[in-house]
Amino acid sequence: MSLALSDYDFTLPDDRIARHPASRRDESRMMVLHRATGTIEHRTFGDFPSYIQESDLVVLNDTRVIPARVFSDDGKIELLFLEPAGPDAWMCMVKPGRKMRVGAELTVGGVRGVVASICPDGERIITFDGLVDLDRVGELPLPPYFDRRPEDEDDERYQTVYARNRGAVAAPTAGLHFTPEILARIPHAFLTLHVGAGTFRPVQVDDITQHRMHFERFALSAETAAAANSASRIVAVGTTSARVLESIGRPFTASEGRTDIFIYPPYQPRAVDVLLTNFHLPKSTLLMLVSAFAGRDFILRAYAEAIASGYRFYSYGDCMLIV
Repeated sequence: MSLALSDYDFTLPDDRIARHPASRRDESRMMVLHRATGTIEHRTFGDFPSYIQESDLVVLNDTRVIPARVFSDDGKIELLFLEPAGPDAWMCMVKPGRKMRVGAELTVGGVRGVVASICPDGERIITFDGLVDLDRVGELPLPPYFDRRPEDEDDERYQTVYARNRGAVAAPTAGLHFTPEILARIPHAFLTLHVGAGTFRPVQVDDITQHRMHFERFALSAETAAAANSASRIVAVGTTSARVLESIGRPFTASEGRTDIFIYPPYQPRAVDVLLTNFHLPKSTLLMLVSAFAGRDFILRAYAEAIASGYRFYSYGDCMLIV
């Protein structure tokens, strides 16, 4: 059983990290993993509809990334606005934390804020004197491995074409490959999971069973639940969709709440039949999740083949379809 953090490590050359998107969303490469036979195909994302049956349901996460990365007006404090914590209050990650003790003040976009409390994991609850206009003062919180500030193309390309419910601090990146034309060719429905701070947090324990996931807000409508219950197979687009569906389980019911589900081997998926996902970081909870779906050995073999074959990794990278 693979429960040690080192079991999920691999070496990724820096030139395999995609720091900019492909010229077209559907031009990404798609590695197809066949669990029944242990075989691998190399395709492009434009072939995705050919793997979808008429009785399937493709479930996508329609969260929208907010411009959550903000600097205080004096430039001394960096904040990541995670989620509302009350009227004119936000839970935020802050840097440097030593300057933001309880009672510390700052100004963001001309609005005064005060640190009201410090959460167990270090986030700050900050109460503001009024509305902080993130659309005016914030920027997209691109992943750290991009190693760059947002550019004009990110305003469009770091959102899915179906993003509508604001609240995420990171994109559900498996969905970045879809175009309206591809969506029109497949049976699909939406859920919402607002990707939170946990996406940035590394696993810091050697025994992965001791890792604790952060809660993230989700919603599954009655319409999507009904469609999922009548489908022959559920095709989850991304680990975020998979985590919501596995949290609820079959039969699906309309649900709204928070989930901290942590999926890793030997977990057996009970709700999702097929998974579309990007290539993930070494030692990450997302790599552990896909290992639960396809087996750690198969996943690491596929990753090695992806590296040797020039696949692009991470948010703007290529994708993998586990069937």
